[in-house]
Amino acid sequence: MALQYQLKEGNYHLYDMSTPANTVTGERRLRLKTDTVALAFDASTGVLHEHGSPWRIHSWATTARRRLRAAGALDSANDIVVVSGPLPVDEINKCLQISGYCRRMFTRLATLPHGKMIERQRPPQ
Repeated sequence: MALQYQLKEGNYHLYDMSTPANTVTGERRLRLKTDTVALAFDASTGVLHEHGSPWRIHSWATTARRRLRAAGALDSANDIVVVSGPLPVDEINKCLQISGYCRRMFTRLATLPHGKMIERQRPPQ
């Protein structure tokens, strides 16, 4: 399954790119529509575990951490990081496509632009 986020009308739309485009609308199957996106991954490796709406991802991470701690895997539980907010679409899609990319994005998180800002053209000087 090839998933891809697109920003439309101020919301993140997650499409399944492996499905054929609709003959009428030309769009692919919409899997999720949310105003912000959350990513859960391992801080040490950058491997993405889950992505989607912040509420669901934070819930998943809490449950995963609790289960790992109960199994005695404290380091693994503490390694799970959740990043949420209006992230740039291209960064989110790179996290989905490139294994370990989340760690690189996480180190640059403070310098990333707001994901929903529309780039304005500068007037000619």
